Amino acid sequence: VQLVESGGGLVHPGGSLRLSCAASGFIFSTYVMSWHRQSPGKESDLVASISSAGGITNYADSVKGRFTISRDNARHTVYLQMNSLKPEEAAVYFCKALRGGIDVYWGQGTQVTVAS
Repeated sequence: VQLVESGGGLVHPGGSLRLSCAASGFIFSTYVMSWHRQSPGKESDLVASISSAGGITNYADSVKGRFTISRDNARHTVYLQMNSLKPEEAAVYFCKALRGGIDVYWGQGTQVTVAS
């Protein structure tokens, strides 16, 4: 089983990034997927989640209207489009696969840096 995130990098405040999380080794289309982020010294926060078929999405209040989670079950990939990024949103972003509300798999993450 693997979850491999990509798409992180350095972006200016107000900029955009699109993260990807490629899954393998499990039946991707049957799992809820979520994106989380963690800054040094802090606990991880849920950013967004998406149902197995993609019809239901949920977002942290702080990212509503700026971030969009989506998935392509044919490509076994979940995405996070991030717009209007803020410096305080710099973190390692990682994805998780959930079944029955329980974290089952997760990736190593991709670093997002937001700085001038």
